[in-house]
Amino acid sequence: MRDFCVVRSAPFVPLPGGSFSSSRTRVAFTRKVVFCQAKFAGSGIEGSVSLKVVPATLLAAEKEEAKAVLTLFLKKQGLSNVVAARTINKSDAFIDHLVSRLHIVHKSRYLVGRELTTLEIRDALIPYLESLLEENGNLIVEVVESFPDPPVKEKAVSPIPPSEPSLDGKKLRAVSRVTEVDPDGNLRPSILYLQELGMDLDQIKGITRRFPSFAYYSLEGKIKPVVEFLLDLGVPKSDIPNILHKRPQLCGISLQENIIPTMTFLESLGVDKTQWAKVICRFPAMLTYSRQKMQASVDFLYDIGLSSKNIGKVLTRWPNITSYSVEDKLQPTAEYFRSLGVDISVLVLRAPQTLGLSIEANLKPVTEFFLENGYSKEEVGTMISRYGALYTFSLTENLIPKWEFFLTMDYSKPELVKFPQYFGYSLEERIKPRYALMKECGVTLLLNQLLSLSGSNFDKALKVKMKNSIPEQDQIS
Repeated sequence: MRDFCVVRSAPFVPLPGGSFSSSRTRVAFTRKVVFCQAKFAGSGIEGSVSLKVVPATLLAAEKEEAKAVLTLFLKKQGLSNVVAARTINKSDAFIDHLVSRLHIVHKSRYLVGRELTTLEIRDALIPYLESLLEENGNLIVEVVESFPDPPVKEKAVSPIPPSEPSLDGKKLRAVSRVTEVDPDGNLRPSILYLQELGMDLDQIKGITRRFPSFAYYSLEGKIKPVVEFLLDLGVPKSDIPNILHKRPQLCGISLQENIIPTMTFLESLGVDKTQWAKVICRFPAMLTYSRQKMQASVDFLYDIGLSSKNIGKVLTRWPNITSYSVEDKLQPTAEYFRSLGVDISVLVLRAPQTLGLSIEANLKPVTEFFLENGYSKEEVGTMISRYGALYTFSLTENLIPKWEFFLTMDYSKPELVKFPQYFGYSLEERIKPRYALMKECGVTLLLNQLLSLSGSNFDKALKVKMKNSIPEQDQIS
């Protein structure tokens, strides 16, 4: 049996979550091309994947693994065994694409000649398939079967009104279903129920455009049980519309078979069961992820040194961490902070949201800003270690204006290393007024005292400082 080089796909236009547009932008992938090592070894072709040779037998095994993952995923979406098998038989190009994606995601594994485990294959492919489902809704089967071409759109019988965006046939029918009325002029019961919860027709139509299946969920069988369950958990009724807007898929999965077992699993990982209402409001998508995806995030938190108790705190405070790829997002971000001398476990415990920031768009510009203004790399690391939220602020709207005002204050630059929390206070409502009052009193407080003390304690600190600055004979007279 001949050996083949690892495959590569043509460049593509990625969307958030790693998915590709199938209904508005033509998918830019081409069918996988297998390159012979002898012909292209060391060729330096731009964009090629330079990995060790993958035996044809291994390539075939990976295809079977990809088929198994895709089959299971389709069945979870409600397809029968027969329909799922029929879809797989029509999807050779998409299967090839999944294998190619494996080689890209796990490039480092192939470089050292290690085969992927079944769990690693599932962890790489399931989140990707979930992102495709979120992007394409019930068109997912058409996306798979027609890959790399977008699904064929159905022509509408009548022109779409100018107020409506161009939609494919299935999405158009789903949106139209939202406004359908019975002979008495009443909307569907599910729509009326959603309106009672505080949603208007435009909101419901917006959800349906993104996720057409939402229009077909039954009131008594799907929507109402989930909503009542959320209300019983303590979720305010006013937050239900926002939750459904963020993750309409919640109404499409079983309470008993999916949502409740997922919550039990997360509680076993340390999620505070008394905080479920807040967790779900922050990130409802967490309840729709596979256990493998969530376990990968937990393993990462263990690897960086967090205890089981603190992992539970992180998942409770920032459940969004489960949405990120460990290899593509969490590990590189952790490594970036380590390069600044930051204890990543302490940082994640204090400000886990920093792991969601872009290295190129958020982290590097802030680091370079401080370096350019005279701080050393070690000092920047100390600042972020002391104040984890530092990198979450806008450079142009927050850091720069406050820095420019700091330069007018009677403090040395090292004061910011001692108290980087300075950047967390309002410039107009806290920093400027208190600094002006301090100058008016003719005294100087530590930067920490100037900003962190409560109003009454700040006044006391000023009085004490003023009293201590008056010569003793003046105080007697």
